[in-house]
Amino acid sequence: MSGLPIRYVGERFQRSNDTISKYFRKMASIFASEPFYSKYISLASSATNVHPRFVNNSRLYRYFKNAIGAIDGSHIPASPPLHDRVAYRNQK
Repeated sequence: MSGLPIRYVGERFQRSNDTISKYFRKMASIFASEPFYSKYISLASSATNVHPRFVNNSRLYRYFKNAIGAIDGSHIPASPPLHDRVAYRNQK
């Protein structure tokens, strides 16, 4: 749901724009604060190994040059409580 206005996200999840905005701000605050930020966010350094496929292909590199380091390891493990798992199945 990236890059879409709040009203599209609200329509997709059948929630009001206020609700979508409220929880977006809440999640952005969580992701930007301790301990989440220091545990899961690592900034790329000059020593970050970049796959040769990106470096040697100017067509690809121009799109990924500012995202290097964010591509690898950005999956966050999460699992809902047992009593809520049915509601979260087959969700992306």
